[in-house]
Amino acid sequence: MNAIELNHVTKEFPGFTLRDLTLAVPQGTICGLVGENGAGKSTTIRLLMGALTPDSGTCTALGVDAASPEFLSAKEDIGVVLDEAYFPEILSAVQVGKIMEKTYRRWDMAAYQGYLNRFALPEKKPFKDYSRGMKMKLAIAVALSHDPKLLVLDEATSGLDPIVRDEVLEIFNEFTRAEDHSILISSHILSDLEKLCDYIAFLHQGRLLFCEEKDRLLEEYGIFVGTAEQADSLLEEAVAGRESSGMGGVRCLVRRELVPTTLELERPTVEDIILFLVKGAKNG
Repeated sequence: MNAIELNHVTKEFPGFTLRDLTLAVPQGTICGLVGENGAGKSTTIRLLMGALTPDSGTCTALGVDAASPEFLSAKEDIGVVLDEAYFPEILSAVQVGKIMEKTYRRWDMAAYQGYLNRFALPEKKPFKDYSRGMKMKLAIAVALSHDPKLLVLDEATSGLDPIVRDEVLEIFNEFTRAEDHSILISSHILSDLEKLCDYIAFLHQGRLLFCEEKDRLLEEYGIFVGTAEQADSLLEEAVAGRESSGMGGVRCLVRRELVPTTLELERPTVEDIILFLVKGAKNG
């Protein structure tokens, strides 16, 4: 079973179109949604959560169509953190917890208190006085405290310092140790996604360029560092991206299966792959 399915989804806005998006996230996995600003990541998440209606296609989470009346009940099983945390400004963390207790059938106040302690969040300070990082931590605490089966996270680690980010990533890893728990997460911090994700989905200018297993993606590509002459000798279709590295040298993202096995290649990062492909798409 897939935790998330988007089938041929199109949504048009003035100046931007999310076009024919088909994406599946298997149950029990973590999928990272990446792309430059304006690529369509937040639009995709809002469509999935029923906050936007697609012009065509279907969006399904936990087997329920986001456009159906049943989706309201399905949201009990979905924890959501958007790129901005929204709570009434005058409420404290304790008051937020009391409201959530009346909102979710399976609200776990002990778990919520545990996350407040773990994130060192001030319990009585009003939300308006929270820093961005504190606001995101509160939103994550809420999302995790009603026993969800799916987390949908839009820039959930944005604004967190590196130490807290690592802790949050570990919490997300813990969450998916249960076989029926899944995560869709968008982030500009590609190193976070490389640590966390099983799958990487890459949106560029409203189109899905690929959705692949992270390990397979890292095996498919390599980084060649050498002279421009050496790079020119490679098959054109083997080079997915190229940049100058100074003193006549070049650095190329290449498809391993299309280059000689004698060629020494460096292992890329997810960030390498995405940046090279974005540059290639802009230049192409």
